[in-house]
Amino acid sequence: MDEIIIEGGARLKGEVRISGSKNAALPILASTILASGTSTIYNVPDLIDIETMGKLLNHLGAKVDIETERVNVDTTNIKNPEAPYELVKTMRASVLVLCPLVARMGEANVSLPGGCAIGARPINLHLMGLEKMGAKVEIEHGYVKVTAKRLKGARIYLDIPTVTGTENLMMAATLADGTTIIENAACEPEISDLAESLKKMGARIEGAGENIITIEGVDNLKPVNYSVIPDRIEAGTFMVAGAITKGSIKLKDCIPEHFDAVMAKMKETGVEITEEDGGLRVKGVKSPKAVDLKTMPYPGFPTDMQAQMMALMTIAEGMSVITETIFENRFMHVAELRRMGADIKVEGNTAIVHGVPYLSGAPLMATDLRASASLIIAGLAAKGKTTLSRAYHIDRGYEKIEEKLSALGARIKRERE
Repeated sequence: MDEIIIEGGARLKGEVRISGSKNAALPILASTILASGTSTIYNVPDLIDIETMGKLLNHLGAKVDIETERVNVDTTNIKNPEAPYELVKTMRASVLVLCPLVARMGEANVSLPGGCAIGARPINLHLMGLEKMGAKVEIEHGYVKVTAKRLKGARIYLDIPTVTGTENLMMAATLADGTTIIENAACEPEISDLAESLKKMGARIEGAGENIITIEGVDNLKPVNYSVIPDRIEAGTFMVAGAITKGSIKLKDCIPEHFDAVMAKMKETGVEITEEDGGLRVKGVKSPKAVDLKTMPYPGFPTDMQAQMMALMTIAEGMSVITETIFENRFMHVAELRRMGADIKVEGNTAIVHGVPYLSGAPLMATDLRASASLIIAGLAAKGKTTLSRAYHIDRGYEKIEEKLSALGARIKRERE
């Protein structure tokens, strides 16, 4: 396995291009199942999760060609409705093939994704919605089997605004008979991006990005050429990296309104953020101020930025209270930050962080994707050397992160353990 080695203390400066959004690319790639023919998806990041989705689509019968920032998917010969455990266990987003398979083939047999290091994320709302649309759902031997000659439009209320649940059911509804209304839908930009892609395929969707989405089913969809939005979480992560190193960096190819909540909190710390030539300039300050934050569904502060923000708070002036409301076990980075000298106390779903003058480099272990980003950010600011093992976690969601940071002046490299 690879490890990432960081010599802290370098101020970041320069420009960094934000890659395409992983969390938008994955459902859009899954949606290609809905139409027979070749779709081309652009601005796709080079990530392990994208490779996994490609392998899954290949297993279903598609022909997938992954190139630099582009994926071609020929779904003409999709005939296999089964997504096996061996592929689904490595990436929870694999469940996004469930509804496209049912909508196109009338059946799907998909391994249950289970939970992951940050907590259980059940798919019960996906299945409830499918049943309301007339599907028969059976669960046995760790697989969910769904059959429906043709799905029917329905009114579906989601108990919680689940992102993958909203995406899955929206895809199912595009080929259903009649009109489907999804209430209490998630509002993330990635859902709006999926909807735009589906509309280019011929789907009739209104309200994506709001909490009520209306989908009028059509008889068939056509293949699509579509470019994925930039990754708002990568943008936020580099924003924090620039701030914690007291640097000055420009984020290129990002959509600021997609991470308003992150920018608002960053500005509260004293960090200067200004628009500059189609991008954002981020300037750190000598002593960032501590701020409180609570993770919330979009447009609130994203859970995927909680760990990175906590890294900044470890060296901020004062005390910050960070409350995690989305996942029940998303403080796994706390123990590793403490190894670097951070003063953090966890009480249930709340972390109380007292800023310290500096962090010290240490050997660390990554536990999940965003925790990895948090520890790399902390290592950039720490005195001495930080070695992060299990670097494969970071490769699930950040494209060539050590190369991008090196180009900004960070002393960071990847080595084999």
